[in-house]
Amino acid sequence: MTDAGAPVWGGQSMTAPLREVLIHRPDAAFGAAFDNPAHGFYHPVDLLTAQREHDAYLDLLLRLGVHVHALEAETDDPDLVYTYDPLLVTDAGSIALRPGKPNRRVEPPLVEAWTTSHGIPIHGRIEPPGTVEGGDTLWLRPDLFCIGRSLRTNDAGAHQLASLIDVDVRIFDLPYWHGPAELVHTTSLISLVTDQLAVVYPPLFPAGLWELLAELAIATIAVPDDEYATLGCNVLTVRPGVLVMAEGNPQTRRALESAGCEVHTYPATEIGLNGSGGPTCMPLSLSRDVPTGPAS
Repeated sequence: MTDAGAPVWGGQSMTAPLREVLIHRPDAAFGAAFDNPAHGFYHPVDLLTAQREHDAYLDLLLRLGVHVHALEAETDDPDLVYTYDPLLVTDAGSIALRPGKPNRRVEPPLVEAWTTSHGIPIHGRIEPPGTVEGGDTLWLRPDLFCIGRSLRTNDAGAHQLASLIDVDVRIFDLPYWHGPAELVHTTSLISLVTDQLAVVYPPLFPAGLWELLAELAIATIAVPDDEYATLGCNVLTVRPGVLVMAEGNPQTRRALESAGCEVHTYPATEIGLNGSGGPTCMPLSLSRDVPTGPAS
């Protein structure tokens, strides 16, 4: 893992070339996650398998040219592996979020301490009673930011975050579906793979966000029901059309490759299916190469 030097930061995009990320390897807390039902894991964790899967994911990022920083921290919180959720890095600096899942409240100060010590300024924080998780945030364009109001991101948190983002912000309600046990995040339902193409899961999609995609002429690839359950809709774009996704989603992979995308996969049984976190959940994006000028 490469981890030297201060990171370059900024880049309000889901598709521009990914330069630097922060990740946290599964540790003892992740291995014990099933012991507490509140964590929401489906079966006892095989920690060695989880670490091997995470290492394979890390190797993919490195081979694709991403500079990776390691968050060295030990807590009782297994979800710190999913570092996308506790903090958002914008062009103005970091925004410490406030997760709606109680055990995750320890995460924002830890990640903020790391980003601050590595030269990323603090732009703001979500304060009580607001809650926001990074999985409910989405850059459709560098000047267009979406927030999903969910069971983990409440109205107060969504509006606090909107006030800190100096671009056009849209807020959409996400479905209750099966409730907290099978939570729906925004990134559960959409992944941009280029500026004009997204992977989506239509049955749970917010109508207003669907209309916005149409207004922006963003084409969609629909994930089938069985592959939604195996994280087929959660795709990390390393650069336009170059993607990382969980193994076991052949229909979605074929559709992406037919659209001209280059798809890389990694095993995701323990770090993915058991922990309910896909490839977009594990890295905190520190910087992307966003071109200047108006979006195409």
